[in-house]
Order: sequence, then structure tokens, then C-alpha cells
Amino acid sequence: MKVEFKEDVNVNKAELITSMAEKSNITKKDAEVALKAFIESVQDALESGDKVQLVGFGTFETRERAAREGRNPRTKEVIQIAASKVPVFKAGKEFKERVNK
Repeated sequence: MKVEFKEDVNVNKAELITSMAEKSNITKKDAEVALKAFIESVQDALESGDKVQLVGFGTFETRERAAREGRNPRTKEVIQIAASKVPVFKAGKEFKERVNK
């Protein structure tokens, strides 16, 4: 079964939930609960400094971004941007191959 998404439009959360429900033969409500649990679990792991590796899909991790100088686009004033952690997703080999089919 192949779920059809709207052309030239990003897939939104509702469409993703519908696709998950159809592919796994569960209700949309159960698919929504599963998606929410997945997202929260990944966020919790990254927040605590762990990385989430799903073989064949990819890896979610955080990276350190150093403090740097930036510029306010309105005033052109130089500002200091604090160091921060940023979430990163790196696609796995199988995922990349499927996208490039």
C-alpha cells in the first residue's frame, strides 16, 4: 500500500500520522500517540546528551556550536551569539540510497 502525499508540498504532521496508520494497520489515534512518543523519546535522549541511532535510517545527535559574532540585519550592529547545542540528523546509508533511487 502506498500513501499518496500532496505534490510539491511538505508533508505535515496529520499526513504523516495518516500514512503511519495505513502502513501499520492501526488507528490514526494510535499512530499519533506513537509518533508523539517517538519525538519525545528522541528529545529526551538528546537533552541528556545521548545519541539515538536507528540502523538503516539515521542518527540523531547534538553538536556544540561555538560562540561567534553576528550582525543585526536591521541596524548592522555587531552582536555576540552565545555558544549553544544544536540537534542534528545524519541519514543512514540505506535511507540515502532509497532517497536517491
